[in-house]
Amino acid sequence: MSGVAGRFAPTPSGKMHLGNVLCCLLAWLSARSQGGKVILRVEDLDPERSGPAFERQIEDDLRWLGLDWDEGGLEAENGSYCQSNRAGVYEAYFARLKSRGLVYPCFCSRAELHAADAPHLSDGRYLYPGTCRGLTPEETAARMKKRRPAWRVKAPDETIAFTDLHYGPYTENLAAECGDFVIRRADGVFAYQLATAVDDALMGVTEVVRGRDLIGSTARQIWLQKELGLPSPVYGHIPLLTDADGRRLSKRDGDLELQKLRQRWRPEEIIGMLAAAAGLLPAYRPATAAELIPGFSWEKVRREDIRLPGWIK
Repeated sequence: MSGVAGRFAPTPSGKMHLGNVLCCLLAWLSARSQGGKVILRVEDLDPERSGPAFERQIEDDLRWLGLDWDEGGLEAENGSYCQSNRAGVYEAYFARLKSRGLVYPCFCSRAELHAADAPHLSDGRYLYPGTCRGLTPEETAARMKKRRPAWRVKAPDETIAFTDLHYGPYTENLAAECGDFVIRRADGVFAYQLATAVDDALMGVTEVVRGRDLIGSTARQIWLQKELGLPSPVYGHIPLLTDADGRRLSKRDGDLELQKLRQRWRPEEIIGMLAAAAGLLPAYRPATAAELIPGFSWEKVRREDIRLPGWIK
């Protein structure tokens, strides 16, 4: 086995839909086509949204599809690949950032964060104005008595550049295009950015494949890894999967849940349909995931969002 290590890191907040399956399939094919291993990590940071029933269902779905893994999952020793069990790890790295003065407490309420005059980027994303960044120690202590803060990174005026496996060169200035981002919520739960950056490095992940909607997270995670003295993987972002009408799939809406599709379709039919829709096959035909390994290439994968055929229901 080569030194390549890919990963699939689902959030068990609902049942998998076909968009989740496509992401796992492409991550799995990219790693396997290079003779690499696959890691399954459970991103169950938020106890209010995650549940063991969904975790078990995700693993059962992956096995049914023929998408295996070499490390991780619920059966890993001591739950070491479940983020809900790794708070102590994140605490240690959070303490490093804090000791270097790279983070600060933020007391802003949700209403204040989303006020009408809050700064927004050209794509509509909210940019934190740094309201709490300049608080004095006395002001911070006084506010601490009234409410627990979230913790934000002091985003530097620094441009992070990387080459995406699929979309090519990408740059982002953290201060201008990201702003001071949260790495720990007010309830003490560590945020996705810190947990994922730390776990990818410590688990030996060399290649991250995920949806293009997360490409904005990549610069933040690369910066965190650099500041914490951790290695960074290479990143590949994939187009989003939409239904036949062009609407993005959602767990919340129960869109094309795999559990329901399993009642009508064989795994080879679902894999073949996704492979054809993504550009890995010239036309639809049933196929196993293993069959697609020899012919996998990022050059075949479509760049624009992928619309599912209408007959998949």
